[in-house]
Amino acid sequence: MIRFDILSIFPEMFASPFDCSLIKKARENGLIEIAVHDIRSYAEDKHRMTDDAPYGGGGGMVMKVEPIARALDDLSPGLDAGQDGIAVVLLTPQGETFNQKVAGELSLSSRIILICGHYEGVDERVRAHLVNREISIGDYVLTGGELSAMVVVDAVSRLIPGVLGNSESASLDSFATGLLEHPHYTRPGEYRGWKVPDVLLSGNHRDITAWRRRESLRRTLARRPDLLEKSNLTEEDRRILAEIREEIQG
Repeated sequence: MIRFDILSIFPEMFASPFDCSLIKKARENGLIEIAVHDIRSYAEDKHRMTDDAPYGGGGGMVMKVEPIARALDDLSPGLDAGQDGIAVVLLTPQGETFNQKVAGELSLSSRIILICGHYEGVDERVRAHLVNREISIGDYVLTGGELSAMVVVDAVSRLIPGVLGNSESASLDSFATGLLEHPHYTRPGEYRGWKVPDVLLSGNHRDITAWRRRESLRRTLARRPDLLEKSNLTEEDRRILAEIREEIQG
């Protein structure tokens, strides 16, 4: 079981996404636990301010360190950001890019605390002293870290044993193997003249496996050739890629 704690100034944003589909079932089955905490409740001034103007001037506001620190102290008194099994994550455009490898690393944690940034950013002392990981879900800027938190929770949860109905699904997903996934088909076998490849109807599992691997390589070469440079390709994979390149060149 893994526990997610999310610190946000807009906790209401999480009500619907985490009460649907696989995430809802995983929570009901005790496989994951999710708690959302309002950072504003840890602000001690009468206006519950969680942001202030930046030192040195400039546009925008900066999230204050005190409410976030108090929230972390309340969640786990004496919490050490380097403590084994606990990931304290700041969601920020400046973080490492989130991918399947990072999701896999986080899935080994017993607890993940996600801090949703906002405005122009978060006081640097949060980054320097209170977290042990910084994550971005892509090279673009969002209004806040809430959507990023949803993405992280969803991607990590899928890797928890028992969350997916088919235990093989996660291991065969795109990026899980370093390649894009092969094409999928289901009934009917023909629609508007569009036919399912014969090999998938053959019942020959060896041929089906070979076809899927070949199509996975073909799709990755066409759409994300950069992934091939980082994948652990076998000699057979390289031979197949050479054939595919010859086919493309005509």
